[in-house]
Amino acid sequence: MSDTQTQSTGLYDAAVSEAEQRDALLSGNVPVAVTGLGKMGLPLAAVYAEVTGNVTGVDIDQTVVDRLSNGDCHITGEPELPTLVEELVADGAFAPTTDGVGAAEAARIHVVIVPTLIDDAGGPDLSAIENAMTTIGQGLSPGDIVIAESTLPPRSCEDIIRPILERESGLSLGEFGMAFCPERTASGQALEDIRGAYPKIVGGLDEESTRVGELIYGEINDNEIITVSDATTAEAVKVFEGVYRDVNIGLANELALQTDSIGIDVTEAIEAANTQPFCQIHDPGAGVGGHCIPYYPRFVMDVAGEPTPIMQHARETNEYMPRYTAEHTVDGLRAEGIDPERASVLVLGLTYRPGVDEIRAAPSLGIVDSLTDAGVDVTAVDPVNTHTEPFENAGATLRSLEKLETGFDAVVLVTPQPSFADLDVPSLGKPTGDTRLVVVDGRSELKDLRTHDDIHYRGIGINV
Repeated sequence: MSDTQTQSTGLYDAAVSEAEQRDALLSGNVPVAVTGLGKMGLPLAAVYAEVTGNVTGVDIDQTVVDRLSNGDCHITGEPELPTLVEELVADGAFAPTTDGVGAAEAARIHVVIVPTLIDDAGGPDLSAIENAMTTIGQGLSPGDIVIAESTLPPRSCEDIIRPILERESGLSLGEFGMAFCPERTASGQALEDIRGAYPKIVGGLDEESTRVGELIYGEINDNEIITVSDATTAEAVKVFEGVYRDVNIGLANELALQTDSIGIDVTEAIEAANTQPFCQIHDPGAGVGGHCIPYYPRFVMDVAGEPTPIMQHARETNEYMPRYTAEHTVDGLRAEGIDPERASVLVLGLTYRPGVDEIRAAPSLGIVDSLTDAGVDVTAVDPVNTHTEPFENAGATLRSLEKLETGFDAVVLVTPQPSFADLDVPSLGKPTGDTRLVVVDGRSELKDLRTHDDIHYRGIGINV
């Protein structure tokens, strides 16, 4: 941090010109605290730090903070991020800590990007963001602005976060600002996305908060800054994006389940239909995973006390797909005259998407569970996945790709990791015998095996 950064200034002050505020932001005179240093939070903190040169990163995990303090990035699979973090820590532009109150007291911009998940009853679990906002409120000063990037149910900023900040700080909205600026970031390309792969959405609890949010992200993001009417609208934008994808995938999966009745390759029909510009049906598959799509539609289900049948049915369909994939596998075994309780099945790919070491809501979890429940002996391979315990507890034997043996009765492709591209799938079957190797293609990646003499091919939505 340079000597010019010794006196901080707030941006929530319309009396100061935007040019002066922008200069203060870029010179480091506006200290920033980013709470939450996970897969999305650390890249965000890093971009803030490279732009402003004055960021404190807050996380409750002491191990994470210790590693980052040494310039050691704990997030994998993000190009450039390890090098950027190392450089920012060495330059003093980024300083990690577990002292949330201290960071809040020093900061003028407070950015929160912590997980929002689902509780046991299926409703939103906002405990992490409530705790973060409680801490920030204890250090809030007049002229500060609080920015939430975590995905939230609409009206969370107004009905939940604002009261916490006002209670803890003793200030009222108008003395401080609050905006919702949702992350629009995908694992594996976080830095690119944050810097401007997509327009940034900004909505404040008041006009001044919207103005300040637009000013800040105009420097962080090279793309268009889209301001909306208020924070609730911005919250809805993010949730609606996830709902659209979930419903669209649910439609594709429902169409795929009609394959046998229609007697066609549904994926071929979808591909042809999508050549019409008003049709954009997503791909069917073995299931929907990750920390976004399986959760966020529930943020607006029953929001008005009435069921939302389209969203609910799509969610139920997508949640059914892992079990369907397993049943599809068992049916294939039986069609080949193989008793499932004597069968050996290889599951390829465990993470929820290629190249990303995350298994939250991954379809592979349900597939392994259903196969082992059917008595199948399951072996699983994924060179990206480091989360072994859930699969071992479900009864799967984990193998490395290098030590993978042959002799399987079936192969199920769940996640097409790049290292599988050169895998000789037919060779994974038994070298001799009267049965063919059952191949269940959960991602339409192995269509070239449909006419292979030694393969009993089964796709999702593909009639053979």
